[in-house]
Amino acid sequence: MIKKRLPPFLLTVLAKFCWLKLAAVFLLLSITSFTHGMFNESYQVTQVDVEPYIYVIRRTGKVNFRHTVNLSFKTVGFLTQLNVDEGDAFESHKLLAALDTSELSADINAAHAHLSQAERNVDRIQILLAKKLSSQRELDDALTTVETTRSAYRVATYNLEKAQMFAPFSGVVVQRNTELGELQSPSKIALQVAALEHNLIVSVALTSEEINFVRLNQKVQVHIARFGLIEGMISKIPAISSSRSHLFIIEVLLPETSLTRPPIVGQLARILIHSQSHDFVYRLPIEALNGIDEQGQALIVHEKNSNAIQQSFPIYKVDNDYLYLQAVQGDLPLQVITQGWNKLPLISTEK
Repeated sequence: MIKKRLPPFLLTVLAKFCWLKLAAVFLLLSITSFTHGMFNESYQVTQVDVEPYIYVIRRTGKVNFRHTVNLSFKTVGFLTQLNVDEGDAFESHKLLAALDTSELSADINAAHAHLSQAERNVDRIQILLAKKLSSQRELDDALTTVETTRSAYRVATYNLEKAQMFAPFSGVVVQRNTELGELQSPSKIALQVAALEHNLIVSVALTSEEINFVRLNQKVQVHIARFGLIEGMISKIPAISSSRSHLFIIEVLLPETSLTRPPIVGQLARILIHSQSHDFVYRLPIEALNGIDEQGQALIVHEKNSNAIQQSFPIYKVDNDYLYLQAVQGDLPLQVITQGWNKLPLISTEK
């Protein structure tokens, strides 16, 4: 058998052709792999489960006292002692202020003298009555005089006690409305005080829709500058709205902690209220929203059987961060394409 050898130039051409073919195949495989990798990395899939809708309420209000007490003197007199000023803290039963008691002491001495004289007069009439030198009517009048003078003595003693103003509880002076030497009277408020224990609140206004999502004793988050987050509790929900603003003013009670001492009244506080509703939703990042169709439903791209499908869903609510789609408890999770959906070819569209 005779073997024919190809010319050298033809062998060279065949070798170059084989190399070009191998290079083309390698390049094609590289491009395919790169394109497939880019396709997988160009979008992000997030599994979204059905969950109860959480209504979030954000409000800002001022810290204030829940209750304040106005203190005034029961009797008329000049103020001679003032032991506290605005912002001062005090303990229960501490002497806060006092009036000049010289006149009141004189009234007590006079009332005591009249009482002693009336009692001696009763003794004298009883002796005379025993000797039949007096009458029962005179004795009755003397006994009435004793009771009258005794009542006057008690009133004088009470007025002397009320000439001194003692703290009814441990607290702080909110306002001082008097000066030393001023004439005091029952109609004049000398001091306004407030307790520190369970007496700090934040008042915020809610709409008629939001008021349905709160309840008494509900825990809320309160953020106060320089103190961070503390846990408060809703302590008051009005039955009717304000006649001026038509909003419902609720009160959030702050706990007694080291953060509330000294008092932080007047500082701004941010209130964050989370309330779970009976409705179920899909909570998607707002970036997952493709658009709105003619029926007002949200267009969302999700994966189904490894295919990108655009589907319309009824909208429950939209805020700055999330899109809430209507759902039913027990619905299957969605594999939502939250990023890169605009670069994908849609396999099909479902409604």
